[in-house]
Amino acid sequence: MAAESNSKLIPKQFHFTQTRTAEVNYLLYLPEGCEPGGAKRWPLLLFLHGAGERGTNVWRVAVHGPPKQVSLGSNFPFIVIAPQCPEGQRWSNDILLGLLDEVMRTLPVDAGRVYLTGLSMGGYGTWSLGCAHPEKFAAIVPICGGGQMIDVLLSSREKAQALRTLGVWAFHGAKDPVVPLEESQRMVDALKRVGVAEVKFTVYPEANHDSWTQTYQNPELYDWLLRHQRAD
Repeated sequence: MAAESNSKLIPKQFHFTQTRTAEVNYLLYLPEGCEPGGAKRWPLLLFLHGAGERGTNVWRVAVHGPPKQVSLGSNFPFIVIAPQCPEGQRWSNDILLGLLDEVMRTLPVDAGRVYLTGLSMGGYGTWSLGCAHPEKFAAIVPICGGGQMIDVLLSSREKAQALRTLGVWAFHGAKDPVVPLEESQRMVDALKRVGVAEVKFTVYPEANHDSWTQTYQNPELYDWLLRHQRAD
């Protein structure tokens, strides 16, 4: 090859080792009858909050989403894990996977019924984690977020079967002034192009950035999630 014989190009190699320590605060909800070490396996929902709930006061995570519904008295038929992102940071796939692995190791989780959802910054986190690791989840629900199309393209090559069988239901407000509707639309279109079998997209015509309140209040959302199960 011409490049290999070009004496001006010198092939080199760099070796790098990195050790990372992370601490994650999170809220945990266990449905009635769910106990560590119990024989029954339960579905799990991982919820990612938005940028406004970052920090060290973990109770801020309950301002929106499933944790808020629990605080208002909802009884979900699945475990809910709601981590808090530190101030000044955004969601890290590596940290979230570490937390998920620990929870699945210590709690009676049904590995075939793990779900992922998030709003705004958490919607971005949901697109990122769900598209990069579709094999981990039976279904994802990103709300008013967006993502990188390269994640979809790479996953469609390296994890094609898992991606094609991932249930996806995205939500967005048509009048969102913070995260444009197009952010969700292009991710939905990208998934359809690579053959994802189930991609739903709900647009609220009059909603601004808050497209999550009515979404998380809708029992149909949770029924839809629970209909999904991974067999692989």
